[in-house]
Amino acid sequence: MNRAVSKAARIPRSPTPTYSSYTPHTSQRHFASRRPMDSPQSDIGVQVDQARVSEISANLHAIKARIESACLKASLDTRPRLVAVSKTKPVADIMAAYTCGHCHFGENVSELHDKAAHLPGDIKWHFIGHLQSNKCKVLASIPNLHVVETIDGIKKADAMNKALAAWTRPLRVFVQVNTSGESSKGGVEPHDLLAVATHVLDKCPKLKLAGLMTIGAPENGDKDPNPDFMTLQSCRDTVLESHKDRSLSLELSMGMSDDFENAIKAGSTNVRVGSKIFGARQYPNKQQQTP
Repeated sequence: MNRAVSKAARIPRSPTPTYSSYTPHTSQRHFASRRPMDSPQSDIGVQVDQARVSEISANLHAIKARIESACLKASLDTRPRLVAVSKTKPVADIMAAYTCGHCHFGENVSELHDKAAHLPGDIKWHFIGHLQSNKCKVLASIPNLHVVETIDGIKKADAMNKALAAWTRPLRVFVQVNTSGESSKGGVEPHDLLAVATHVLDKCPKLKLAGLMTIGAPENGDKDPNPDFMTLQSCRDTVLESHKDRSLSLELSMGMSDDFENAIKAGSTNVRVGSKIFGARQYPNKQQQTP
């Protein structure tokens, strides 16, 4: 590896949590990307295959083109963040996407802790799996955890807040809302959202309420307007109206591989795409799929 490439690939891990607030992405700053590396080689011990880099790069470009098209059709001035959902995928795939300039990745807790330890410290991790109270300490140990998108109740909020005692700044969180009413999906019921959001705002100083998240029902994927996305919009409006005395801004995390274009039209600021970037995920024991 030549000296220039080595310098580009050497990313120091931060000893303390790092944060960034949401900033709308203009047409000059798309998809929360970073500058691509000059080479797929990594000096952090992750072997990256050039052919896989090319494949993932092409997939990322295709998704970004579709996002751009959706934004133009909806006459939107801002661009949503693209979260590459890397659950069940090897660290080499994540490193390949990172090499292409991508920095936001979505994971569940069982994989996130180990993957984060082997990957660059400036990756911004989104926890998008089911949140368990006994796993909050594991999440809090990840210094570059960017956001937990699946707070689904007061007890979980309290557990996450307690686990972050050593953090010097609050962690961004989204409250997950079950907009479809499906028992297989997590999230608070829409009528319970305001109580949870208010609790986070008033009782959880280590948490920053930054948005709402939902997983749309598959049968609603082609509907325009999508009822799940409309419900999440309404939920956001309710929270903002109830706390209009605060300087509160809430993102909408909605839209996955099969419905992100309709989600963008409905105002999503954060789309979660996995299989269209990395290929189909392999779940052991027919594990239930999430974003």
